[in-house]
Amino acid sequence: MKTVIIKYNAGNVQSVMYALDRLGADYLYTDDESEIRSADKVIFPGVGEASTTMAYLREKKLDLLIPSLKQPVFGTCVGMQLMCRYSEENDTTCMGIFDVDVKRFPVIPGVKVPHMGWNNITGYQTELTESLPDNAYVYFVHSYAAPVCAETVAVCDYIHPFSAMLKKDNFYAAQFHCEISGAAGQKIIENFLNI
Repeated sequence: MKTVIIKYNAGNVQSVMYALDRLGADYLYTDDESEIRSADKVIFPGVGEASTTMAYLREKKLDLLIPSLKQPVFGTCVGMQLMCRYSEENDTTCMGIFDVDVKRFPVIPGVKVPHMGWNNITGYQTELTESLPDNAYVYFVHSYAAPVCAETVAVCDYIHPFSAMLKKDNFYAAQFHCEISGAAGQKIIENFLNI
């Protein structure tokens, strides 16, 4: 099985590679269209800011390639947000795979933004969470989030409920960092590879 990690100007890719290494997965880190199209599974990770990251995707035409993929695709953190329709982060038009806009957490006195650290997810409705215990804890670092919507398949509550995971057709996404979310995150990645 060929797994591709999409190469673009996003951080934290090394952690994704370590997670795949722990699972014994073969993978390639590339922005080459033919390699991405021929992959069995595609991972679209991310740490970064929406507008500059989308600009890079457009420059490389990855913004057109990613939504056209037919194999399972898994976006995480900023990767998930860029798969949505729009982000309030620097007024950014995104790829529109998921029909939802990403919004900044509201400012509430005494409540810290970004949402950073371990929090539980609930309401699982995806094969990626198969065998996870109820209320699994995963690791978040974000100031923007997708509201709960028709494509939500797991929820987290911080300030208000938001989409911890999304799914539409062959596209899967998680707001949290699976690669640094301990056993729960590792199981989600393993489940993705086993789809």
